[in-house]
Amino acid sequence: MRSTTMQFQSRRLDTHAPGSPGRSSAGGLGDRVPPAPENPWARSLWLEGVVRDLTPREKLSGDHTCDVAIVGAGFGGLWTAYYLKAADPSLRVTVIEAEIAGFGAAGRNGGFVSAGIAGSGSRYARVSGWDSVLRAERETHHGVDEIGRVISAEHIDCGYNKEGALTLATTEPQAQRVRAKVEAKHGFGLRPEDIRFLTAEECADFVPGAAGVLAGCFTPHCARVDPARLARGLADACERLGVKIYEQSPAERVSPKVVQCRGGRVSADVVIRATESFTIRERGQRRGFLPLYSLMIATEPLSQEIWDELGWRDGLGIADMRHLYYYAQRTIDGRIALGGRGAPYRLTDPISPSNERDAGVFQRLCDTLRQAFPAASEARITHHWGGSLAVPRDWCMRTTFDRKTGLGFVGAFGGHGVVAANISGRTMRDLVLGHSTDLTSLPWVGYHTRNWEPEPIRFVASRLIAKTLDASDNYEDRTAKPAKRARLVQPFLPPS
Repeated sequence: MRSTTMQFQSRRLDTHAPGSPGRSSAGGLGDRVPPAPENPWARSLWLEGVVRDLTPREKLSGDHTCDVAIVGAGFGGLWTAYYLKAADPSLRVTVIEAEIAGFGAAGRNGGFVSAGIAGSGSRYARVSGWDSVLRAERETHHGVDEIGRVISAEHIDCGYNKEGALTLATTEPQAQRVRAKVEAKHGFGLRPEDIRFLTAEECADFVPGAAGVLAGCFTPHCARVDPARLARGLADACERLGVKIYEQSPAERVSPKVVQCRGGRVSADVVIRATESFTIRERGQRRGFLPLYSLMIATEPLSQEIWDELGWRDGLGIADMRHLYYYAQRTIDGRIALGGRGAPYRLTDPISPSNERDAGVFQRLCDTLRQAFPAASEARITHHWGGSLAVPRDWCMRTTFDRKTGLGFVGAFGGHGVVAANISGRTMRDLVLGHSTDLTSLPWVGYHTRNWEPEPIRFVASRLIAKTLDASDNYEDRTAKPAKRARLVQPFLPPS
């Protein structure tokens, strides 16, 4: 998430200075975090840019009855509702949301509709074998196209554009990790047309304006999207099918047959929890997930001259291979939106609006933008936001359904939520309807993991891990040698 190795001339960036789009007085140490939006719901570039009004839907009031109650109107909850109602229009499906649809990670993420399993292939393989892991990878490929199909069928205006994803290496240790990643994917059955190693010259064919690139890899299984427009459009599609969505209705207790909210209660034969990192707010669930924040910045819309200099094709997602890596997309209105992890975990209030913006992370992201994409180094930074990830102890997602109690769960996506949520929604449809399908035999169905350690152990550990990874990146930048210290925290990191 920090800088690449290329040296650059530091310029001062004034986020309020006048200037033509994509060319303003810019620079390093004087960067100022852009002001927070006035609209309380517009907490990201994506939500701020939603064309339709963000005014909340009706609140839950009194007692209601339905067949399926879904808690959470993020991607996991909305896809589950959509597929259930589409499969059986007679089902009475209700979604209960504490804020507004798409308010959480669905409306704040990087906008990558990307393939790749959420979690560790080796851990899944211990339970169900490598064949099931390969099937799971293939399903994520299909998931990218399935999301595109629904977007087209439901006429959701969200900028879906499938041009693949490029991972770049700017040091020799990063290049080694890229090569190992590709070889591992090929080792259990993926083909070169699914993912392939690239030389520096081949990377330049994709984005000649990226700086200091030594190697990389490419997969065609990725699309760009505006995630908030997708989430809001999916909520509208659910309503057209007959799904009832209550907003500003926090669930205080989720139990078999009943969801108790502040303003009322929903009784249902089936209750599905799709609350991701917000799950930890419920009594007894605090250690289920580690809520880690990924923060982002966005530039002003760039001029065509800058895009021509970058050579960055529309729809191509880009990331790097640092330990604290960045990810970036070209937005539908011509900005660069770039994000990365490393936001400090907070002991007392791990999910809070105060965690969505951080001056230190903001500066690192600004440095990364300028060093990775020099042609955009003078662009004003207009937005800074973040969202929390639901990270399970082993980073593995799960989809569970207990037919006896009627309780189900979709989530633990750990940063892969756009595609993983779609797969989970289709899988939960089959589980609820009692259908045995290829989806219901995927390795994360019925998967369980242990809780995180109690506080303050995980607080101390999370801070040490972030510092170790940052120090590892700095060491590799200086020496071009792999940082051995990174191996110490590898068991606690998302699998590569």
